[in-house]
Amino acid sequence: MTQAAQRSPGRTRSTASRLAILNATLKLLETQPLQQVSIEAIAREAGVGKATIYRWWPTKAAVVIEAFLINHVSRVAAPKGMKPREALAQVMQLLIKEYAGPEGRIVSQIIAEGQSDPDVLREFRERFWYGRRAMALELVLEARRLGEFRDDVPAEFQLEQLFAPIYFQLLTAHSPLTQEFAHAHCDNVMRLMAPDARQTQTRPKSR
Repeated sequence: MTQAAQRSPGRTRSTASRLAILNATLKLLETQPLQQVSIEAIAREAGVGKATIYRWWPTKAAVVIEAFLINHVSRVAAPKGMKPREALAQVMQLLIKEYAGPEGRIVSQIIAEGQSDPDVLREFRERFWYGRRAMALELVLEARRLGEFRDDVPAEFQLEQLFAPIYFQLLTAHSPLTQEFAHAHCDNVMRLMAPDARQTQTRPKSR
């Protein structure tokens, strides 16, 4: 493809329309619950036709999930240059900070709508959950390999111990997702993950 083709007016207009749709979706979700936001409302807010939205997304849920992803994933990325234990702690703290704001309200509504619409949950798992889960599980496995985490319980169980309390707080609103909660949760769960003295003594030294 030539450079001229890559910068064609059609491509520029398509990119602008796509971004307008995603931004319009986020703007509507600031003041309305997910169930009340419609494709018609998104199209009207973005200044496009419904057909333009359906060209890229099959359902309203797909639009909402992508709008959520473009903001969320860049803000809660896996840290580089850290030991896995430290990286996991930072991911959890960033996630709690993010979910304390509008993104938390959006993701909780996506999960809630998915209880009556399996396609919404499937879209959420495939577009967001599986990738983020794989990233975190890789860090857990590396922490076990380096002796930072105990290895006498399943790695997937450890992963759930790290992140399930955050989603429980988000979905039940039992208490707010504050920075105090973030620090307390990270400290407590990391103590649970630490290997006991016997594991540390019997672990072979890395070469």
